[in-house]
Order: sequence, then C-alpha cells, then structure tokens
Amino acid sequence: MTDTTKAPADTGPRPAVGRVLVLVPTYNERENLPRIVDRVRRAVPAADLLVLDDNSPDGTGEVADKLAASDDQVNVLHRAAKEGLGAAYLAGFRWGLENGYDALVEMDADGSHQPEQLPALLTALADADVVLGSRWVPGGSVVNWPLQRELLSRGANLYTRLLLGMPVGDATGGYRVYRASALRLMDLHQVASQGYCFQVDLVWRALSRGLTVTEVPIEFVEREIGQSKMSRDIVQESLLRVTAWGLRRRTTQLVALGRRVKREPRWHRLDR
Repeated sequence: MTDTTKAPADTGPRPAVGRVLVLVPTYNERENLPRIVDRVRRAVPAADLLVLDDNSPDGTGEVADKLAASDDQVNVLHRAAKEGLGAAYLAGFRWGLENGYDALVEMDADGSHQPEQLPALLTALADADVVLGSRWVPGGSVVNWPLQRELLSRGANLYTRLLLGMPVGDATGGYRVYRASALRLMDLHQVASQGYCFQVDLVWRALSRGLTVTEVPIEFVEREIGQSKMSRDIVQESLLRVTAWGLRRRTTQLVALGRRVKREPRWHRLDR
C-alpha cells in the first residue's frame, strides 16, 4: 500500500525506471559494508552501488575498494573528511547524474534500511518522482528502538508537518528513491542542510516544485553493529532549520494575504 502526495502541479506520465544507483554513505562501517553490499546485489541485481566514504579511520574505504575490485557494479567515491550526511549524498547525486543514472537511492550502510524492500520502492516509482520508505504510515514499523527514540522521530515529523504544511508521514527517513529528472529540478546547489534536516529539505523542495511524492511502508531495523550517527548537534540543526523555514513560510502567507485584502473592493452601505 502506498500513500501518494502531490503538490498543485503534476509532471504527467513518467518513463520506466532505467539505470538505478544505490548510494551508501559510510563512516566507520567496515563490518557492515560487505553485508549491505551483498544484500543489495542479491535484492536488485541490476542496480549499481556507489559507496561514499568520508575517509573513515577504521579502514572502511579500503574495504570498499576491495569490494569494487571484485565487482564491476560497485563503485567508490572517497571524500577527504567527514562533512555530514547531506554533503555525502549531494556528492553522490552529482556523480550519479553525471554518469547517466535514471534513479538514485538513499540507503544507510548499517542494515537499518533493508535492501529486500527496495524492489517495492522502485515499483512505486512508476507513478511518482520521489518515493519515501516510511516508518510512520500504516504498515510501517521500527524494530528494536527505545521508546525515547521513537517519540523523538514521531514528534519531529509531527512538528515538520505542522510548520511546513507537508502532508508526509515520514519526512525525516533516509530510505528513499529519486528520479534523476526530479533531482535536476530541486536546485541541489542551494542545499546546505545536513543530517535528518537534509531529508526534510529535499522532500519540501520536491513538493514545492510540483513533484509527486509517494510513501511506501517499510520495517526499519535498528543497527546491530557499530554506533549510531545520531547526535545532539544533528537534532538541534533540524529543529532550528525547520523552525526558520516554518516561520518564513508563515510570513510569506501573511504577506500574500495582506496583498489580497488590499486588492479586494470595499463596499460601503449608504444610509439615506
């Protein structure tokens, strides 16, 4: 079951999904990377992978190079330093667009995004420009999350919906697919957000440009190996940016309303 959200305009019929590139950002994921690559290759054999390693001190980059050396469908983009999730994905988008891919997938390296669910996301792309793997729509779920983490995620998504007016159940999730044509319309060079705020930013851009966003329920599984990249700084950035965007949106609405009121004719009742 999917939930489709459209902005006021629609892009019409969409071409069949062609070449698919799965983007896997890594930082200290040497144990998880071989597992996720193997699972992706089994789940979607025709798809290529691009590992985006931020100069991991644990040697993840070297592991990625070995995987690429033994499989022509695995590629590696080495980045100089840890610059955040958003910067890694933007680099991956540029690489994918330059190399002619038609659909680009965001996927974590830790196994929380199950590759076995990717075929369902790709199928939903037939009627959409962006497909979100959603934890917070009917049929979606999380596994092995503490209550505090679930409340934080649900609260963040509720706050985002209220401030930005986006009818999306899971705007902060990181398992998603973009058509290349959609990314080209989203002014990626202007994106400065990182972390989970990056995910909100891109959904908002997609909807504001009249693109169709579809949510597909997924089961999100908490990582078993390594440490989560969630931090107080990531949460704070998301809160501040979403609040600023929401206030700007509200100000724009009020200004537009004021202009309409000024243009409306004023009728006066004349007493005799």
